[in-house]
Amino acid sequence: MRVIIHSAGIQDRDGAALVLDKIHARFPWLELVWADGGYNAHQVDATAAKIPNFRVEIVKRSDDVKGFKVLPRRWVVERTFSWFGRNRRLAKDYENLADTLSAFVSIASIQIALRRLAR
Repeated sequence: MRVIIHSAGIQDRDGAALVLDKIHARFPWLELVWADGGYNAHQVDATAAKIPNFRVEIVKRSDDVKGFKVLPRRWVVERTFSWFGRNRRLAKDYENLADTLSAFVSIASIQIALRRLAR
């Protein structure tokens, strides 16, 4: 939906405000976003509260489960990252510029969409 690239010194929860604002500007009808535990913070809640009819739902891992367990909706993100990894330019961190990386993520997304449409 949106790609925001920032330095590694910014935590996910702090960068969430950038992402959520950009997503809402592009998709104002969107009401729900699923996120992992890294986004379980007051910064994310405060940003989501500013947007009417919008909520962020944290997909949490159960404390009593041991080992690997597929979390609901979390697999969607991991699957998409796997699809991006099929592209040689995105398999490793080759890019020095954030704009170049953003362009290649967009190209990979277009390629994924075209493959799905071609079926």
